[in-house]
Amino acid sequence: MNFTGRVVWITGASSGIGEATALAFAQAGARLVLSSRRAEELERVRRACARPDDHIVVPLDLTRSETFPALVAGVLTCCGGIDVLINNGGVSQRSYAAEARLDVERALMEVDYFGPVALTKAVLTSMRARRSGHVVVISSVMGHLGTPGRSTYAAAKHALHGYFDSLRAEVWRDGLHVTIVCPGYVRTAVSANALGPRGEAIGPAGAQERGISPERCARAILRGVARRREEVYVGGWEVAGIYLKRFTPWLLSRIVRRMKFSVQT
Repeated sequence: MNFTGRVVWITGASSGIGEATALAFAQAGARLVLSSRRAEELERVRRACARPDDHIVVPLDLTRSETFPALVAGVLTCCGGIDVLINNGGVSQRSYAAEARLDVERALMEVDYFGPVALTKAVLTSMRARRSGHVVVISSVMGHLGTPGRSTYAAAKHALHGYFDSLRAEVWRDGLHVTIVCPGYVRTAVSANALGPRGEAIGPAGAQERGISPERCARAILRGVARRREEVYVGGWEVAGIYLKRFTPWLLSRIVRRMKFSVQT
């Protein structure tokens, strides 16, 4: 898989799946635009990438969509175009639906849904003008089903599927591609940073720690983009839930009802 000279913009690039994806695309020859809120961590990732001087750091807050047009203009001036946008930034949740505060749910939707949509819209104009580009959104197995403690997170991921499926149907004539990636459990800090009922950080969860490596997930993303796949599933046993939801939803429902959950685990 060769991405030599192609400009790949990755959000949430300071750790986890985003960091591993950055390293993988750099190794494949891409020029990277690395974004998240943490500029120092982005610099660390940039220096760890192959050919670090080819890459740039663009700090970005997904809740501040009003800043996106100027950021996109700066990237286009620096890089000349954006070949691949990987919407990876996001936040998870561990909270019973009845206990989650509405303002926390709105904040989660802002990061996980409205942020990626707004950045995609800001990038889309230049891609359509060039009649070339690939938009990738890192969703989740939760984009296909719901489990206890993830109500708003699942809602945001379901919303991404609806939006980006529709976008794909609209822009294919412009030469653009859209890929939705659905990881299961991946060993990252996403669980430790998950929002509790009042917006507090909960701490690590055991299931996440038993997940696949970020590097394995990154390799699947790279293959999916190279092959222009519409959807990519990657993970362990939990990925089977996607197929159960599709073919035997009654069985998945029985399994989900028996899942143990608490805010602390």
